[in-house]
Amino acid sequence: MNQEAGLINAMHQTLYSLQGHLTVPGVFRAEQMQHVVHDIEQWGEQFLTDLAPEERAWYVDGGVSARTVLRKLDNPHAHRDAVFDLACDHRLVRIAEAFVQGPVDLYFSQVFFKPPEGGGPKPAHQDNFYFGPDDLDGVVTAWVALDDATLHNGCLYFGDGTNLGPVYEHFAPDDEPFNLQLPEQILARQPMQPAPVPRGGVSFHHGNTFHQSGANHSRHWRRAVALHYVRRDTVFAQPALPYDHSLKRRVS
Repeated sequence: MNQEAGLINAMHQTLYSLQGHLTVPGVFRAEQMQHVVHDIEQWGEQFLTDLAPEERAWYVDGGVSARTVLRKLDNPHAHRDAVFDLACDHRLVRIAEAFVQGPVDLYFSQVFFKPPEGGGPKPAHQDNFYFGPDDLDGVVTAWVALDDATLHNGCLYFGDGTNLGPVYEHFAPDDEPFNLQLPEQILARQPMQPAPVPRGGVSFHHGNTFHQSGANHSRHWRRAVALHYVRRDTVFAQPALPYDHSLKRRVS
């Protein structure tokens, strides 16, 4: 395995294989995270200005009633140099390559804003249900904490070991067709463990791993960038939602 700056070792690789996720603190400096935050804030302001009424349910955070705030933006790597530069960071790329056992492309990315005092939760789901890859082990997500992600502002929770199980059928509420999630009868058998990430840290998870996030009841933002890397020979063969394959970028 190709180690990068001592960030991961054989024990970390084993933990990832068994648990389906691994948190690596201290990958980026605070000023690097602030640079990305400033850039996506500018993008978000313009995006809201241009947002069509029929798209508001997809992008606007329904948990915040006092103001209009975005819950997420899609494919920032294709629109913002600051995010693409982050995705090309050699440490992230080498770790992703180690986890999927081969060179990787960046297939999809997201910004999650999770605003203070109302930012909504994300129900438990599996990325591989959304993406439908032809190799379930060919996808790894790098979740970069732009702010401290804590128990109070909506950090991620993971189902340890669910990477070793199947991809389950998901469902979505009638009024939120984009919000695909695992059924309660499956989740009732699976404890979910919190995984706080300090600002500048990165949480990596396998595409099968159950994960969710809580609501943000704090006074602090919980912004993050999710970078979905795929081994180069892996494709989204049966995705549950449409993805623009032309936005795939070679990063290694």
